[in-house]
Order: sequence, then C-alpha cells, then structure tokens
Amino acid sequence: MHDRWHTRRAVSRWIGGGMLTLALAATIGCGQMNSTGRSSSYLLIESLQAASGAKPDTFSTTLQADVLTKGGIYEDAGKITLRIALKDPGTAASPNAPTTTNWVTVTRYHVSFRRSDGRNTQGVDVPYAFDGAATGTFDSAGGSLGFVMVRAQAKIESPLVELRGSGGAIIISTLADVTFYGQDQNGNQVAVTGTISVNFADWADPA
Repeated sequence: MHDRWHTRRAVSRWIGGGMLTLALAATIGCGQMNSTGRSSSYLLIESLQAASGAKPDTFSTTLQADVLTKGGIYEDAGKITLRIALKDPGTAASPNAPTTTNWVTVTRYHVSFRRSDGRNTQGVDVPYAFDGAATGTFDSAGGSLGFVMVRAQAKIESPLVELRGSGGAIIISTLADVTFYGQDQNGNQVAVTGTISVNFADWADPA
C-alpha cells in the first residue's frame, strides 16, 4: 500500500511536470511564430549607409559622427535601400511573382547603440536609443529611404558632449542596430534589422 501511494505520487508529479513542459513549449512556439510573422513577404536590406552632418552628401558604410562641427551641432543622416522577397518563391520552373498585396510599407524605425567591450549603459557609455518615423513602400524592385541616424540631441548629452574639444583624440566606437518596422498591404507586420559602425569623436572640421 505504501509503495502504491509513492507510485501514484510520482506519476502525478511526472504528469504535472509534463503538462508544464508542454505549456512552456507552446509559449515558446507562439513567440517564434510571432517573430517570424504572418506576411507572405519579407524585407531584404540591400545597403545601409550614413553621412556625417559635416559632410551630408558623403555616404559610407562607416559613420564618423562629429560631435561639434565649426561650433555647431548637426544631425547625421542615414540611408537604407530595401526590397521585398517572397517566403515561398516557388520553383525554378514556376516561380511565384509578388503582387501589390505583398508590398511592404515601412513607417518607423528604432536605433540602438552598443560597444564591443560590453559597456553599453545608455547616457554613460553610448547614446540613448531612440525611435523615429520614416515612411516608404517597397516592392521587389526596391528603393531607398532616408532617416536620422544620430540625433542632434545626442550630441548635447553624455557621453558625446564630453568629447568636445578633444581634437579627435578620444573616440567612442559603436555598432548601431537599426530596425525598420512596417506591414504588408494586408496589415501583417514586417521588420528587418541592419547594423552599421558609428564612431563618435570631435573630428577635424571640413575645410
């Protein structure tokens, strides 16, 4: 009788644990499904570039962000080239072609900065992350969208304001992760993230 009671108790614990495991697995599965998204199309980044406010027409895959240019503060611009692709491209003999329903309209973006040494406290080691608005609709042919990579506000806050007057001798090297959010024409959410090097300093002013 004593052995049977222990057996029933062990089975109950096993069943309870099994149900908890299944519940956790279902939660994780839903999270993966949500991150994948329901849209039949997705965004591809063709290029991600930025230009210093000191040289606004010179775009590069590495941004030298000047914290002070001839006594003034300028925002640094970003430019991304995007296009869509289908999750189900079909076969080589019978490829699927995207329609206007598959087009993705981007409406906003998020920029966050991080350092390779792991010192990532916002407002101390790196500038604060921020959200911005930028709108464009993309098909399979693709197109470009302009946005703000570094806000002027960041250059009057720590840790960038402390770089003034250093003559470029002190540099904060970061990676900027830029995520663009949008939706296809059926309202399904789509997002894509790109990364670009951003080096902050009081760089020499252009002639």
